[in-house]
Amino acid sequence: MNNIIQDFCWVGSQENFVDNSNVHQLNHVTVGRFGGNSDTGQYKNEDGCLVWVNEKEDWEFTLILDAHNTAESAELILEQFIHERFQIKPLLSLPTTQQTFKRLEEKIVNMFQSEEFLSACRRVKGETACLIVVRKEKYVWWFSVGDCILYLFHPELAALGQYQLNQRQFYEWIGQVNTFEQAVPCYSVGLKELRKGENRLFLTTDGLVECPNEPYSDPRNIYNSFFNSKDDESIQSMLKNIQDNGVRDSTTIVCWKVNILKEATRPSDQ
Repeated sequence: MNNIIQDFCWVGSQENFVDNSNVHQLNHVTVGRFGGNSDTGQYKNEDGCLVWVNEKEDWEFTLILDAHNTAESAELILEQFIHERFQIKPLLSLPTTQQTFKRLEEKIVNMFQSEEFLSACRRVKGETACLIVVRKEKYVWWFSVGDCILYLFHPELAALGQYQLNQRQFYEWIGQVNTFEQAVPCYSVGLKELRKGENRLFLTTDGLVECPNEPYSDPRNIYNSFFNSKDDESIQSMLKNIQDNGVRDSTTIVCWKVNILKEATRPSDQ
């Protein structure tokens, strides 16, 4: 297999998708965007996302942002990751997955705590939630500031009622108001072993789950949306559904499937 490396970066100030939805395919990763309905008062989009894919080395690096007041804080974070990509991508290629995740957390915290970045944050208007998700081999790792959501959909987990991986945290942001300016920065990190078979990772900003009539506030409805159609069709259908339900807030989705061949951890009596 060729060393297939693909990059995608977008922020809503570039193209807002108000009254329009868009589904973009980046290799096996699907990105869905809807800017909200103008007839409910929406006129801008302050979301953003970044996707890096490397098929040969068996990893994906994804980031979604949900800013408010302006998109400046989302723009700043995306610029920072693009600037640092030649230091970050080698970490994704380290010999062991454990090394990768450990070094990634150190790198990201150091980036967000650097005086240059903090100074830039003080100059922007508004702040953003930020969710970074990396899948390498049979593990997924996340770094979360704020209230963006990460789901993992797998039949074995769904049977036990587990869909969501991270806990949404309110009153956490990066930007003009900045958790990394505090005496103790507040953020969440986590690791999860993927199950054998088909795993679907699904990141979203909160427009999807806070839509009027709440069609997707229950993650089972998102999970079930993928049963009878391809991923891009399923995401297009979700975006149309929230548009039809009069959502004002913008929604950004990043989703992909991973097929794991190795056995996953099971209880000792099975």
